Amino acid sequence: MYKGEADWSLIAEVKNNPRMRIPVFGNGDIDSPEKAVEYKNRYGVDGVMIGRASIGYPWIFREIKHYIKTGTQLEGPTVAERVIACREHLLMSIKWKGPKLGITEMKRHYTNYFKGISHFKDYRTKLVTTSELDEVLEILNYIEAHQEEFILVNN
Repeated sequence: MYKGEADWSLIAEVKNNPRMRIPVFGNGDIDSPEKAVEYKNRYGVDGVMIGRASIGYPWIFREIKHYIKTGTQLEGPTVAERVIACREHLLMSIKWKGPKLGITEMKRHYTNYFKGISHFKDYRTKLVTTSELDEVLEILNYIEAHQEEFILVNN
């Protein structure tokens, strides 16, 4: 994974070049609605792109859209929304790469899908240690059915 900070000053130079007649989008380090708006305004770009911040957290797009429209933070996804997205991702991963690789590659995404949920470590451990689809689905179904047991501490 990339380490360090993106240098948006170079993006701004391209955007502010008087010969530039195409839209210029910035990318790098956008991980919140506030930062998306701040960077777009500060560097004068036509838009921003989201990369790593959307991995396991696709809700960032609706949160940015809401923030641009209202200037307020949108409440984050519920535990059920997280499970639904994770399950869909898992099934698409298996469809694309087959059961063994699809399940194995999903293991790195569970932390992102369930980030900010207190007392979730045991479930995350179960998710990353099983290689059987039925077991993974059983764990996800349990989490969804018992979502009231889980507290979102960083929503």
